[in-house]
Amino acid sequence: MCCSPASLCPPGPTTTPPLRRPPRARCVEGRGAASEYYSKATTRSLCSTPFPHRSPVLRPRRRIPASPSSARVAAALVHTASVAAFNKGSNFIRLFSFKCQRVHLQENKKACSTKFQEDWDKRFNLPRITDIYDLKPRPTTFSLKKNRSPAGDENGTPMDKWNGYVNSDDRALLKVIKYSSPNSAGAECIDPDCSWVEQWVHRAGPRKEIYYEPEEVKAAIVTCGGLCPGLNDVIRQIVFTLETYGVKNIVGIPFGYRGFFEKGLKEMPLSRHLVENINLAGGSFLGVSRGGAKTSEIVDSIQARRIDMLFVLGGNGTHAGANAIHEECRKRKLKVSVVAVPKTIDNDILLMDKTFGFDTAVEEAQRAINSAYIEARSAYHGIGLVKLMGRSSGFIAMHASLSSGQVDVCLIPEVPFTLDGEYGVLRHLEHLLKTKGFCVVCVAEAAGQIQLEARESRAYDLVILRSLQELLQKSGATDASGNVILSDIGVHMQQKIKMHFKDIGVPADVKYIDPTYMVRACRANASDAILCTVLGQNAVHGAFAGFSGITSCICNTHYVYLPITEVITAPKRVNPNSRMWHRCLTSTGQPDFH
Repeated sequence: MCCSPASLCPPGPTTTPPLRRPPRARCVEGRGAASEYYSKATTRSLCSTPFPHRSPVLRPRRRIPASPSSARVAAALVHTASVAAFNKGSNFIRLFSFKCQRVHLQENKKACSTKFQEDWDKRFNLPRITDIYDLKPRPTTFSLKKNRSPAGDENGTPMDKWNGYVNSDDRALLKVIKYSSPNSAGAECIDPDCSWVEQWVHRAGPRKEIYYEPEEVKAAIVTCGGLCPGLNDVIRQIVFTLETYGVKNIVGIPFGYRGFFEKGLKEMPLSRHLVENINLAGGSFLGVSRGGAKTSEIVDSIQARRIDMLFVLGGNGTHAGANAIHEECRKRKLKVSVVAVPKTIDNDILLMDKTFGFDTAVEEAQRAINSAYIEARSAYHGIGLVKLMGRSSGFIAMHASLSSGQVDVCLIPEVPFTLDGEYGVLRHLEHLLKTKGFCVVCVAEAAGQIQLEARESRAYDLVILRSLQELLQKSGATDASGNVILSDIGVHMQQKIKMHFKDIGVPADVKYIDPTYMVRACRANASDAILCTVLGQNAVHGAFAGFSGITSCICNTHYVYLPITEVITAPKRVNPNSRMWHRCLTSTGQPDFH
């Protein structure tokens, strides 16, 4: 019989034994089931004692000479039997207790995963107009396989069948990486063991059944917030898709939410003929504005205009407004589908791969960086400084730095830094001028300022921020959308760099470029144009499927619908432990600046 680790843990001695390395337990008759079940780590943990003065001692099997006498053999067998009899009960209890602990932990882990899965499914269950209305669906009017002659049944359904529909039970995985440890780069775990939980979300696309009569629908489109490449592409595709369903009454609300209550701003009729070429220009065909009236006033206007579908294009603040409108419509039991389309060049909306306008903004920002590189390289001790947009995140700065390959220092809000001191940015710029003769710095507009809100309790961050507090004081002022008005980090860094090199007697020629409004006022590039096309089409499909309070987006390369409530909880930010940020650091070669 093989010895088990539990049998090797006798009660502690009454006197303190000498400190010595315990002998190793041996199994002379081969490995049994118990010995295979336990590992060395398990043996150490089972044989540990809470008393520091009692050293855990492992008793080895009694060794027997090769040619023993019968008396010694008998004595050894008697001794072994007595020890086994003494420890039989306690060994069983210990083994059973340990197995119970393992089962208990496994059950808790399974229960935790199950609970997370249930909560996830509940959170990401899409709200529908059927939650408040008892509606029966009708066959869809959307089909891309039609006869040239307008033949159809009495409901207007095309006679030709088409199989390009999405089943209501189709789902897409939000995450596909299974992390083995919380210490893995960019790990997102629900527990210390990084248990795998399938996070399914609703697949976007046209359904076979719809909950609106297209001829009776009045649809409205509104664009809110700031400008963004691709706004006109989305407007165009929403109009095209609505007309494919058979909707005739389509209007545009001018200048954001303001168009619902501002006197003198009238809704604009939209048609395929009117919007056919608006994608060739930047900006918004309908106009934009920030802020708006109370939600109740906006819903009063929606009710008075008899709007059935509202398509809202905007960022985090606009999504929050769309969700408030959706909730107010449900409260009043209005049959109105509110569907959002995520628009922001900052790419700071949760759970999404990217928002439309981001790729174009990165492309335009890269051009600014290339210009700064040429200016810096052509000057004696030239320093190119580029400030890019990024109110709460550094995605544009990070991706533009990666794509250009010419940036030596990239500063984003999520990563703390200091300008002065031995490990500051300015000292690194000195090194770059000595070794390269020039350098390029890319900084996000919120770099050095978001830390005041998020990390002011950490001592090292307070030290980091001392150099920024002189000119970057928080005024507390906000814009019409409620966003905090940031100080100009670009101008501040330009002045600090000039003063620093003047003080040390080293000539430096600083070239400062701020392409803030250039990167968002241009026409969408090819990548964004495709994204805008699909998001606009899926927004209409979601509305006709009876969804409301949702946003049309791309997650894990698939087009899906998400509840607005899940994407407005907080801005998405760059994870300093992510592989993408590590790739950026590899490209720039910059050290830690704190």
